[in-house]
Amino acid sequence: MPKWLQTVLAYRRQFLDLLVGVPNYEKYVEHMKTHHPGEPIKSRKEFFCEAQEARYNAKGGKVSRCC
Repeated sequence: MPKWLQTVLAYRRQFLDLLVGVPNYEKYVEHMKTHHPGEPIKSRKEFFCEAQEARYNAKGGKVSRCC
């Protein structure tokens, strides 16, 4: 696959993830390695569970979305 197509597809995925509110695990890992090298990195499952909890149950266990 040509490099330019890989780049376009990567940006497309990033756009769609942001559009629907899915956090980017790869960016998280990159950030942790760069800025917090001594700290443990969460597994993909832990990362997404925490992100979903923060997004939907941020108000003391009450659903914080409208529908």
